Amino acid sequence: MTALTVNERPVRFDLDPQTPLLSALRDAANLTGTKYGCGVGDCGACMVLVDGEALRSCLITLAEAEGRYVTTIEGLSRDRSHPVQQALVAEQAIQCGFCTPGIAIAAASLLARNPAPSEDEIKAAIPNLCRCGVYPRLVRAIQRAGRVARRQERISAAPAPGIDPEDAAAAVPAMRHSGE
Repeated sequence: MTALTVNERPVRFDLDPQTPLLSALRDAANLTGTKYGCGVGDCGACMVLVDGEALRSCLITLAEAEGRYVTTIEGLSRDRSHPVQQALVAEQAIQCGFCTPGIAIAAASLLARNPAPSEDEIKAAIPNLCRCGVYPRLVRAIQRAGRVARRQERISAAPAPGIDPEDAAAAVPAMRHSGE
């Protein structure tokens, strides 16, 4: 069994130690915010923080993650209150959303090291591919997130994530609780 800490919770995976961390997170831990993109480390959709460093989880095995601290997009902020998440929404730097978790993780890692990055530093630190081409808005969002983190600016809250299943069942006639 491989033991590590995921989103501040100790976990043990009863999987082959050569299993990619991405597969363990998505398939065994049901943390599906981390996306499978290319599987070879080119796109950055699977980016997670490992001991605070943004790494591509498709390239890391469970054995390499043993004993380390992993943060997925779900652990970055459950209520989307992280400055990067707030700024991505405020700057409309999200289109289809597939690449967004990996970008948010890479940006959070950058801002933890450098809270006031230049445009060139952002471009160098965010290797993620975005098919929708949000790059100019992405740079603005990361700079804005830095200002928020430095308390030079505030952003009004982004919408809460999703909807409570009970509320969904009440609002959508096709969805009902089994007891109704």
